[in-house]
Amino acid sequence: MGDVTEIRWHGRGGQGAVTASEILAEAALEEGKYFQAFPDYGPERMGAPIRAYTRISSSPIRQHCQVTDPDAVVVLDPTLIGVVDFTEGIKEGGVLVVNTVASPAELKTQLEFDRGKVFTVDATRIALDTIGRNIPNTPMIGALLKALEMVSKEGVREEIRKRMEARVGKKMAEANIKAFEQAYNEVAEA
Repeated sequence: MGDVTEIRWHGRGGQGAVTASEILAEAALEEGKYFQAFPDYGPERMGAPIRAYTRISSSPIRQHCQVTDPDAVVVLDPTLIGVVDFTEGIKEGGVLVVNTVASPAELKTQLEFDRGKVFTVDATRIALDTIGRNIPNTPMIGALLKALEMVSKEGVREEIRKRMEARVGKKMAEANIKAFEQAYNEVAEA
């Protein structure tokens, strides 16, 4: 299958995990890469735990199933800590990116996670400050991209602009880009 990067997103309905997965995949497409992006959730309702998946590769992707052994896991909602085992299956040397006020070292100890790197960012604060709503998806894309570069920062920025302008207008698109950039610059690593 070549060099496939697999990402599993954990969040709650309405936080933009599916949209984040799709934005990253579309940025990969613009760079000539192959991708998959799809959600996994039970009864759709605001606030229910959901998962989304992204695969990015330089060659065709033949696998069509959930991501069980991700290279990276992104957690959009800190209330999932201790509720959902989002570290399950992370590859050795993998990346965990979590929206939390805790430091990466604190979270690594709390989760007893020793298979890879932990990155944390207060994406909730960033989203509230820039977007005005607790939708942490674009900040978490920024944090993930800093932790694991699989597509260009410029490509993701442009994809956020296109997607958000079409959905919520130019002003909110710029706010989302600001949130993306801020998280990219603020994410901490352990």
